[in-house]
Amino acid sequence: MAENKRDYYEVLGVPKDADDAALKKAYRALAKKYHPDTNQGNADAEAKFKEASEAYAVLSDPEKRRQYDQFGHAAFENGAGGAGGFGGFDFSGADMGDIFGDIFGDLFGGGRSRGRAGNEPMRGANLRTSIRITFEEALFGCEREIELTTKDECKDCHGTGAKPGTKPETCPKCNGKGQVVYTQQSMFGMVRNVQTCPECGGTGKIIKEKCPTCRGTGNTSSKKRIAVSIPAGIDNGQSVRIRGKGELGVNGGERGDLLVEVVVSNHPIFKRQDTSIYSTVPISFAQAALGGEIKIKTVDGEVLYNVSPGTQTDTKIRLKGKGVPYLRNKNVRGDHYVTLVVKVPEKLTKEQKEALQKFQETMGEAGEANPAEEKHKKKGFFK
Repeated sequence: MAENKRDYYEVLGVPKDADDAALKKAYRALAKKYHPDTNQGNADAEAKFKEASEAYAVLSDPEKRRQYDQFGHAAFENGAGGAGGFGGFDFSGADMGDIFGDIFGDLFGGGRSRGRAGNEPMRGANLRTSIRITFEEALFGCEREIELTTKDECKDCHGTGAKPGTKPETCPKCNGKGQVVYTQQSMFGMVRNVQTCPECGGTGKIIKEKCPTCRGTGNTSSKKRIAVSIPAGIDNGQSVRIRGKGELGVNGGERGDLLVEVVVSNHPIFKRQDTSIYSTVPISFAQAALGGEIKIKTVDGEVLYNVSPGTQTDTKIRLKGKGVPYLRNKNVRGDHYVTLVVKVPEKLTKEQKEALQKFQETMGEAGEANPAEEKHKKKGFFK
């Protein structure tokens, strides 16, 4: 009965103004989820698959969708929509071939042709490697060499893979197309799937006599030293791209690229954040109180800085232009931020203690004896 059926838009989970692409996408997801071949013995999944198929068959047909929008499920009662199918209508008006080709291709390892044939030129894959550099090398750039095993076109067969004096033959299974077509019977009719040819691997060619040098692969491997130019300002984890140093292309396609990931070693003094450098510099109590000139280490060497009298611990200063060069313009640099920390001496000589006690007295502070020292003083018999 029509009153027991769910709304077709609700079944597919789409709004009433959904276009054809949205309908197909929604149905494709439901069909893959509830298809009987992936839910064998699950009656509930089979029912949902049929429900979704019925909804899509109606809404994907402009005329049936118009009737449904006007009359609802009643438009297809008593055979109004045609005999057969689900709920008294057929699927003759629905474009099921394309969507089922996608669905069955995903479920069974096939797939429809999406454009170019498998024997057309294809760009080679990118290669990846890594290189470790120092903190300073990352800041100012450097030149390095890496050793890498790469593949090159076989000089004897010129990349064909066939023995010199022979040549590859057209694959008899796919007739040189690199793809084969399979048809599959489904509940909606014959489904057509296009797959890579298993005989030639998509090349469209069969090699009967393989080249003894490359053993039919069309390429040979060798170790090479490749120069890598590390730009100033590069950060840890970033990569340098060297074009044309990746894997060989297929069927005459261009080579891929080599991506060199940069690993930057930690520095014992400096820390980096983007284009800024951070460090901590200890100063004595006297330098903090009286002020004076101190030396600060930077990536450019030591610089002199005048500490103001009365400087407190954790005072932060900024050295402009002493940071990291910008990656896109090495002539522009960030800043170096320094935290001044007042260092308290752990051990004092007798003279230093007396000097500090006099300073304490001049500051009007009570000079109380250290309880630990009082405890260890020797006392006389009468005391």
